[in-house]
Amino acid sequence: MKLAVISHKLCWNSPDDPDDYRTDGGFPLQIKAISELFDETRVVVPCESLPDGKGLSPLLGQNLRVCPLSVPKGSNIRRKMNIPLWLVKNGRLIWREVRRADAIHAPIPGDVGTIGLLFALILQKPLFVRHCGNWLLPRTMAEHFWKWIMERFAGGRNVMLATGGTSFPPSAKNPDVKWIFSTSLRRTQLAEGRPLKLPDNGELKLLAACRQEEGKGTDIVIKSLPLILKTFPNATLEVLGTGSFMTELKELAERLNVQDKVRFRGKVEQLNVVEAMKHSHVFCFPTQASEGFPKVVLEALACGLPVVTTRVSVLPQLISEDCGILLVEPTPENLVKAVEIILSNAEIYGRMSTAAVAKAQQYSLENWRDSIGETLRQSWKVASLSSLAEPTRVFE
Repeated sequence: MKLAVISHKLCWNSPDDPDDYRTDGGFPLQIKAISELFDETRVVVPCESLPDGKGLSPLLGQNLRVCPLSVPKGSNIRRKMNIPLWLVKNGRLIWREVRRADAIHAPIPGDVGTIGLLFALILQKPLFVRHCGNWLLPRTMAEHFWKWIMERFAGGRNVMLATGGTSFPPSAKNPDVKWIFSTSLRRTQLAEGRPLKLPDNGELKLLAACRQEEGKGTDIVIKSLPLILKTFPNATLEVLGTGSFMTELKELAERLNVQDKVRFRGKVEQLNVVEAMKHSHVFCFPTQASEGFPKVVLEALACGLPVVTTRVSVLPQLISEDCGILLVEPTPENLVKAVEIILSNAEIYGRMSTAAVAKAQQYSLENWRDSIGETLRQSWKVASLSSLAEPTRVFE
């Protein structure tokens, strides 16, 4: 089968190599895994040229080809206003790729994915929609629309998966909407995970990695540093990721006079994120934002890091009291208490680290891929999604 992936995910192309497309986050890893299910995969995404691919991962896969679209202009409301004009320029290409494909994958939220979704419904193509936002807390009109259209059309050849997980199904209106977890870790990476030991030299390395936006909680971690330094004078904080809140975070560190204790690394490639985790002691994610299934928390668990986080979305199921501490309220004072409990003795730290590694083993990229593949085969009533007895080009 030939799969077309229609997504808003911005990718960058090297001017020195027309076949070198790169992007950030878990997208390239997950698309590579999905491509292993199919004979051929076309990834239809907005692309622009970028000489420096620092912090980006290559977009590779089994018989995978990138079909570049132009990048919609503006952001937020300006982007929405420009989409009709953008569609005039790019709609024919998207329509062509949807027509030639045997099946369509449309990751949403996202305007480009929504266009692919609608084209697939019009052309009655087997459709696989993966909702990557917070399914349980739709806030905008667009988020309510995406939830409505998934509940309206789920079933038959329309596979609708919501990223997350609870003890109850995603939709009371349509039982054909199913949960799917999110991950970016291969079994080989998970097998490398080892429980950590409590540092005995007074060293403490805190790590915060996420899209640096207001509500994600990195400001709370920075505010906790002056208090943590009273007990752990050698404590440091490493901040990974970029976002619109970066200026405020740097100013906050300077205002609290802890700028020498905070290292802002900006955008970091996924493999380097994992490497940073292996050299840290506690992962801090006191988010107040809407979360689906934060892969970065899973990566921290896989590295044996006890996690301090909140009771948002799927986080209570991932963490519980075994793998870290769930904050009742995300405040600097509560975060300090949580860190002190985790580091209070070697037994507690070792138990949490061991539980963290064990928990992560359940969420390999291969398990994610195979779960999706089985769902698609059953829904599309095919014995296999690929005619290849063995993959001819799988990048490990």
